[in-house]
Amino acid sequence: MRNKVEKSDAEWRAQLTPEQYRVTREKGTERPFSGDYQVSNAHGIYHCVCCQAALFENEHKFDAGCGWPSFDRPLGVHAVEEHVDDSHGMQRTEVVCAHCNAHLGHVFPDGPPETTGLRYCINSVALSFHDGE
Repeated sequence: MRNKVEKSDAEWRAQLTPEQYRVTREKGTERPFSGDYQVSNAHGIYHCVCCQAALFENEHKFDAGCGWPSFDRPLGVHAVEEHVDDSHGMQRTEVVCAHCNAHLGHVFPDGPPETTGLRYCINSVALSFHDGE
């Protein structure tokens, strides 16, 4: 695995759009059904918008009807990390990029039962798509 990417707050702000910064560095959420990657069937890999680490493969994306891109698994065991999130009066499992700690979204146990049973609910604004990898 690569070393952790560490940048100052000013460096992240200079690199990212205000919305990307709000979601990935301040643990925000984009509005449902507003993202670029909610519906996309192109073959390729989704990367972290902050550090460009490969995170999810389009082959494992599915339409959960929730308004955010949903995947049944990350690209590999070292792509993301999961942390307990007790914010907003509920307990969820936060998903962050394992390489730069960017907030990506959350994982829930209501994914396709025929695969992993998991739903990685990820903010489009936290991703960049690389077609045909």
